[in-house]
This record gives sequence, structure tokens and C-alpha cells, in this order.
Amino acid sequence: MRELTARLLPSLAALAAALLVSAGVVALTGASPARALAALFDGACGSADSLSETLVKTCPLLLCGLAVALAFQSGVWNIGAEGQLLMGALVAAWAGSRLPLPGAVGLPLLLLAAAAAGAAWAAIAAVLKVTRDVNEVIGTIMLNFVALGLIGYLVQGPLMEAGGRYPQTDALLAALRLPRLAAGLRLHAGLLVAALAVLCLHVLLYRTVLGYELRAAGANAVAARLAGVPVERRLVVAMLISGALAGLAGGIEVCAVTFRLYERFSPGYGFTAIAVGLLGRLAPAGVLAAALLFGALEAGSNAMQREAGVSAVLVSIIQAIVILFLVAVEHGRWLPQRPAPSAQ
Repeated sequence: MRELTARLLPSLAALAAALLVSAGVVALTGASPARALAALFDGACGSADSLSETLVKTCPLLLCGLAVALAFQSGVWNIGAEGQLLMGALVAAWAGSRLPLPGAVGLPLLLLAAAAAGAAWAAIAAVLKVTRDVNEVIGTIMLNFVALGLIGYLVQGPLMEAGGRYPQTDALLAALRLPRLAAGLRLHAGLLVAALAVLCLHVLLYRTVLGYELRAAGANAVAARLAGVPVERRLVVAMLISGALAGLAGGIEVCAVTFRLYERFSPGYGFTAIAVGLLGRLAPAGVLAAALLFGALEAGSNAMQREAGVSAVLVSIIQAIVILFLVAVEHGRWLPQRPAPSAQ
């Protein structure tokens, strides 16, 4: 219990600091922080419909957060979850609007194809890292821009819906849409897939030899290599699984929420997932809790703007401050330390 508290303390401190700073920002605008917080809470879980929206927003954040957590634990900085999500969404939207498969067969294949697309996109950065020593941070960030540009081109050109006036693809076939979990709400079966991913990733990381090797490579690559761990291959494996999780998130969004692909399809789920992963201490259960929190922030932001007159941009400010405080708290682990001055 003491160890768990010690691990959670930096995240809780960063969250508390972010909320305090955000409350100060709200007060400076002349609005009431208490009213803004109440509106945010009401919009996130004040009714069955708002709670449903929170869970819908949580799903892609959770899967992308798991992708980030796995990569970071394995010692590879995958900043490309956004691009991997978009590639998964692209494949799901293209195949789901053109392949007349029965839902029982087609839907699982569609989600697997989305995961494979995300993994393939992540593999580019992984191979460049292993074979050419290209920094994975630069590689994955650049691939994000490539994915954004590619989708912008496709939805305005080759994949634009027939006879349409807007930059978007054809709608997904009805048989290939994920079912709803409750009538009248947007809760969908993709949430069950995301919950299963949490369990599977926990088992992988903490109950398998592969998971041990991934964590060992992330903790100390030199020591892991001396112990016989094929570090470079494990890096590639970590990026493949990470990309698959992010691609799956994109596939689920298409199959359960939007039913098509369009420009600015993602509001930045892959980038927000970095904060989710860090706040969750890179542990699957922690990522689940952090994703629920950020999903609530996303779902409640519109209510906060409508009822309290506070811009929904405040949610982005909270997310950014969380990352800043986490980095500040954790700088001893993440940044190289200067050697202590020798005694004269």
C-alpha cells in the first residue's frame, strides 16, 4: 500500500497543481472557478447521457494511452499515436465502406486491419531507429504530419464520398458498425474491447517473459543486453504493439462513433494520450483511471463553456499543465543528472 501511494503521489500532486493553476486562470477571466467546476462535473457525469459521453471519449484515450505506456515502459518514445490512430481509422473507413462482408466476420476483420495499419505505421519509425539510429521522437512526430496530410488529400480526392460536397469518405456499411450497449445512448461495444486491452496489456507486461524483457530493455538497455535480451528486436515489438493499440482506437472510432473519416477526424487523442500515459504512471490500471479523468474533462468542457461562460480551451490548459508538473516532479528520472562536485 505504501509503495502504491508513493507511485501515485507525483500524479496526484501534478493533477492538484493543474487544477489550482486552472482555477486561477478562470478567476482572472472574471468567471467563478466553483461554477466552472460544477458545470464541468455536471457535463461529465451529471446524467446517463453525459456519463455515456464521458465513456465514449475515454475509449480512444484509453487505447492510445496504453499504446504510449507500453512504448515508454519499453524505453522507446512513441509520440506518434496520433498518426497511428489516423492510419487505423483510414483503413477502417476505406474497407468498411467498400467491402460487403457480414458483420460477424467483417467487423473483427475490420478492427484487426485497423490495428495492423497502426502497427505498420509505427514500424516505419521502429525500423529507422534500429537500422539507421533515427531518433524515434523525431520519426514518430514527422509521421504524424505525414498521416494528417495523407488523410487530408484522400478525403478531398480519391476517397471523397460519391456526389458529396464535404471532405469525407463514404459512410460505413451498417453491418460493419459496432453495436450500442444501451438504447438512446452512444455507449458502444468498443468500450469492452478497450477494457479487454487493459487486462491483456497488464498480463503481457507483468506475467510474461516478453513483458519482462520489454520492461528490462526500458529500464536499462545496456544491462538488458548483457543479460541476453535482444534489445533492438524488443524495441520493434514494443512499437508494433503500441501502434496496433493506437490503430485499433482509430478503427473503433470509425466503427462506433463517426462511421466515416473526414478532415480533423481526431481532436488530438494521440497527443492527449501522452498526458494520460504519464498521469497513469505507465501502468495499465493507472492509464485506465487517467483516461476516465481526461474523458470526463473532454465531455464536460462544452457544458462548462455553455453554463459557466468558460472557454472549453481550459481543458487543454489543464492537460498541458499536468504534463509540465509531471515532468518537473520526475526530472530526476527522465533527465541526465550532473555529477556532484568533488570535495576539495
